[in-house]
Amino acid sequence: MDWRTFAQEMASLARDLLAQESVNDTLKRITSSAIELVEGCDAAGILVLRGGRVQSLAPTEQLVVDSDRLQERVGEGPCFDAARTSEGARQFRIADFTAEARRWPRYVPEARALGLGSMMGILLFTEDEDLGALDFYSRRPGAFTEASETAGWLLASHAAVAFSSARTQAQLEEAIGTRHIVGEAMGILMGSHRLTEDQAFAALRRHSQDHNVKLRDVARQVCERGGLP
Repeated sequence: MDWRTFAQEMASLARDLLAQESVNDTLKRITSSAIELVEGCDAAGILVLRGGRVQSLAPTEQLVVDSDRLQERVGEGPCFDAARTSEGARQFRIADFTAEARRWPRYVPEARALGLGSMMGILLFTEDEDLGALDFYSRRPGAFTEASETAGWLLASHAAVAFSSARTQAQLEEAIGTRHIVGEAMGILMGSHRLTEDQAFAALRRHSQDHNVKLRDVARQVCERGGLP
């Protein structure tokens, strides 16, 4: 793909990413685009670290999940490093799994056995946060060229903004939904028990804390049952 065509595809992708209906749909579009737009890429996924644990988001095939789990188990690897870096390099690469890799001596031999030939990990980040690493995998050694790396960087930049925007939108929608259902539950308690607004909210919160149940779930139960469970 020449750079003019690539630029047109990226412009179309930028609009498409913002049109996705959920965070998961956005992530799936990102990883599928990695295969379409980055030369040499056979599979892709997004690796996220949560409390030292690896989470594989929108993997295009099982190979991605297997590689992520391997990196978590041995505590090293390009995408693992990209996801946890706080400064310095934001891109890591293994050009050839058939050659000796001194940087990741535990990961490389087992990854080679999975059928990997080469890979890249590029950090997804915005000005405010690091989101994880976008992973590019190939079954062929030496599959990723300098052009592949440039294309990967451009895709990762668009992906980070879209990922962050989709997640913020989902959080906002959840907050609005929670506010609505809590208000409805408070109205039920106020009417059935003659409570004030403050007393109704305090009853919901106390039940939530005593039973270690999210406030939104308590409110939903009140709406379904007509009172506190």
